[in-house]
Amino acid sequence: MRYELIIFDNDGVLVDSEPISNALLAAYLTELGHPTSYEESLHDYMGAAMHRVHDLVEERTGERLPADFDDVFHARVFAAFARELEPVPGAVQVLEKLAADGVPYCVASSGSHERIRVGHRKTGLDRWFDEGRVFSSQDVGRGKPAPDLFLYAAERMGVAPEKCAVVEDSPLGVRAAVAAGMDVYGFTAMTPAGRLVGATRLFSYMDQLAELLV
Repeated sequence: MRYELIIFDNDGVLVDSEPISNALLAAYLTELGHPTSYEESLHDYMGAAMHRVHDLVEERTGERLPADFDDVFHARVFAAFARELEPVPGAVQVLEKLAADGVPYCVASSGSHERIRVGHRKTGLDRWFDEGRVFSSQDVGRGKPAPDLFLYAAERMGVAPEKCAVVEDSPLGVRAAVAAGMDVYGFTAMTPAGRLVGATRLFSYMDQLAELLV
């Protein structure tokens, strides 16, 4: 394999959480007086850290979200995850292939460490990710589209950025990977290919990924 490290986004790439979390986010923002559709939530917030939600709402309306917004939202998300969350089809097979071939991998997510762990425990992906393979936007000063998180993950894993491949499904994540100087494989299961500008390659089904990385 040409890469020394594969860096996975989490939401929408490893766990099929984007439909759940964006439906809940749109509903909660609407409940608070900021009408938001599911499609608008995907467009504006998919792949972003929570501070982007706060920043965009304040920029657009001049109003700040409640101080407990994150806590209430995550409580709703975690309850829904417990009922509904599944791994992205094909994700387990990709991880099995990388592990069998001895290719290092990790996850670098805009979500919190708690959100990553809750999702991984529910889907059984926790067996593939010990603490040394999990990185969150909580670990760095700026989330995606800044390159900080991917650069931090590569540094912690001991691999030069140009030897890394990132697997992403959001425009913000693709921009972050490109800014980090890494190849990025854009997963188009939920995002139109035209929005993943800058991706090295595009693919539609996770079981295609292993062949593309060779």
